[in-house]
Amino acid sequence: MADSPSVHHATAAPVGAPISIVEAHFDPVTHEIGVSGHLWLFLLFLGAMALLFLARRYLADFRGPSWEIDQAEVGAGAGKITLRPNLVDRQVAYAIWVELSTRKIGLPIDLDHDVIAEVYDSWFQFFTITRDLLKTIPVGKVQDASTQQIIKLSINVLNEGLRPHLTTWHARFRRWYENEISQQAKLAEAPQLVQLDFPKYAELTADLMEVNQRLMKYRAAMKKIIYKD
Repeated sequence: MADSPSVHHATAAPVGAPISIVEAHFDPVTHEIGVSGHLWLFLLFLGAMALLFLARRYLADFRGPSWEIDQAEVGAGAGKITLRPNLVDRQVAYAIWVELSTRKIGLPIDLDHDVIAEVYDSWFQFFTITRDLLKTIPVGKVQDASTQQIIKLSINVLNEGLRPHLTTWHARFRRWYENEISQQAKLAEAPQLVQLDFPKYAELTADLMEVNQRLMKYRAAMKKIIYKD
């Protein structure tokens, strides 16, 4: 009886085996090298690389260009810091900018119409607001160099921009002012006129206006972070 023809079954690749995109073959007889591959995998790889390239360009544009803030101008110490703000930085900057734009702390002080005690109230409220805003920054984002600079700048504005003036003048003025407005003879007098009698009014207001100018520049810096201009 003739032997029945043998049947050879193709061996299937084991489940989970790696799939190569390009394979090289060497023929020991002809000494030729052949290359074969999976075209669809190659095209998929090229597409993924293209998407990665576009994503990196988009993110770079979204972060915006680098620029500097002179800390001395905003009352946050000496030297300059370089920022390349990300989305979290802009969210924090926007919240601070809104507060500065809608409270006495970030608006030009008019000594003929503004009450110094109310200005101080606004400054103390801003301390609390800024601390609360900084607490909302995700822990994972604190590692970002730009976010660290935003945090540092905001804290320095409080500690080096506002605190020295408040330490020197606030308690002295507040005690004097509350005593003055409680006197019967001045109950009907406008508070703007009462504050003019403070013994060191010229010195206090000169320092007050200097701090106010720095806070205006701080507000402008926050706006710059938001709008990337």
